[in-house]
Amino acid sequence: MCCVSGQPWLPVADNNARHITVVLPSVLHPLAGGQSVLTAPADGPVTVGKLLDAVTSDFAVLARRLRDETGALRRFVNVYVGGDEVRRLQGLDTEVAPGQEVLVIQSVAGG
Repeated sequence: MCCVSGQPWLPVADNNARHITVVLPSVLHPLAGGQSVLTAPADGPVTVGKLLDAVTSDFAVLARRLRDETGALRRFVNVYVGGDEVRRLQGLDTEVAPGQEVLVIQSVAGG
């Protein structure tokens, strides 16, 4: 239940520049306790990997849906920071600054 700063994650209501917001697609809301947005406190830049660890610490099924057993992003999950997909940046080592929004998109396919 710990985040980047050692504090528990907070609902989006506490929306100041010392937090990083993670926006989830509707298909993942049930895995995040029905929430569409998770917010983690951060005193400075943190990596996407540490951010995902923090916001999924209470949601084990969500964590497994986003990353595989090695900790890598699953191929059908895209994470965007500042409009750029993190795989085109530094992957899970991409830094996110407090006040920024991280967008998670999950590919959906069917036949």
